[in-house]
Amino acid sequence: MSRARLAAPLFLALLSACSILPKAETPRIYTLPAAPGARPRAAAPVNWALRVAAPNAPRALENSRIAVVPEANTITVYAGARWADTMPKLFRDRLADGFRDSGRVSALSTDDSDLAADYELGGKLGAFQTEYVAGKPEVVVRYDAVLADTHKHRIVGSRRFEVHEAVDGKEVPQVVEAFGRAMDKVTTEVVGWTVQTAPAR
Repeated sequence: MSRARLAAPLFLALLSACSILPKAETPRIYTLPAAPGARPRAAAPVNWALRVAAPNAPRALENSRIAVVPEANTITVYAGARWADTMPKLFRDRLADGFRDSGRVSALSTDDSDLAADYELGGKLGAFQTEYVAGKPEVVVRYDAVLADTHKHRIVGSRRFEVHEAVDGKEVPQVVEAFGRAMDKVTTEVVGWTVQTAPAR
């Protein structure tokens, strides 16, 4: 029997084996929704510049997966779903949007551009996940904010912000909507606190 006749069945066997392999999953990408009018609007702008930095985060949150805690001491992710960016950057960008929309801080940048600023807002994102309490899911956002004077290299204020937001269901789109509502609340609180805490120049 020729080599060609031997090779043909082998090639067909390999081809059929390839066809039964599972297809690569295409995740659904989600942005962080914002409710119209949920962000604060205020009158007089401040006379200092602010840089918003992406917060530090534990490894479980330092990615684009949507985290869920189904039971105590266990953290996993929703299958087939991802955020549009890593969670720390998504969080930072939402805060920056809140400052822009407030009208209070006209000189605003993020740590992506590394422009000079009078103050930098950073900190740690300790929780950005869904947690099940008595069988019902709720979104938990916990942010330990640190406001620093970049000229004097000292902290001018720090505060923990924590929001729990009930999820209207258990499907991923409903979870994402709850994340948006929770983030609206955190943004409002952080913007107000920052403006009150930073001394005038």
